[in-house]
Amino acid sequence: MIPKVLKLPTWLVVLLLIPYIFLFPRTATRDDIKVIGVIDGDTLVLDGKVRLRLRHLDAPELEFCGGEEAKQLLTELVDGKSIRIDEKILDQRGRPMALVYVGSNLINQTMLESGWARYHSDQTSQTKDIQSTADTAKKARLGIFGPQCYQKENPDKPQCNIKANIDKSTKVRKYYLPNCAQYQFTIVEKDIGEDWFCSEPEAQAAGFAKAATCK
Repeated sequence: MIPKVLKLPTWLVVLLLIPYIFLFPRTATRDDIKVIGVIDGDTLVLDGKVRLRLRHLDAPELEFCGGEEAKQLLTELVDGKSIRIDEKILDQRGRPMALVYVGSNLINQTMLESGWARYHSDQTSQTKDIQSTADTAKKARLGIFGPQCYQKENPDKPQCNIKANIDKSTKVRKYYLPNCAQYQFTIVEKDIGEDWFCSEPEAQAAGFAKAATCK
């Protein structure tokens, strides 16, 4: 004999499900992850206090030229909003990083478009467009590539003409005097910690050594 299936009234089914609806809230999907804070110009804090970096870019540290501007822009773009993350990976230090969208706006590209961040080589579905955007901002001398952060001459104290330089690949820190061979070609990029100094002892105290090409 086949047992009869017990049929419950619809109202009773709903009543039984109510505790589960409120006790087990819906898990956020890729399309509705809430941003609860911004660390700097390339790092967000998501709901659950999870940090997420933006792929393809490096923004200045807050103490360097352009750092506060980059953070302010990213805050305006994402803070308190729901985002969609795509192509999420871990970087070499195990930190999550991704492409971030608010609606159809790719935030990674918008940050580079402003000039307040440097392009970081990466391989995503958006690499070609993002790199082109970054190149355009640099050519237009926007953000950190403008005279505020990117300098051949010291606009604030012309007498302080020692150029401090950090090699981007080796991180070697050198300074150049006006009589050094590469002096006229050296750019002071203040967004990465390079700066001007008034004396050699001052440059040395900041961790820079005289370039070998100096007389």
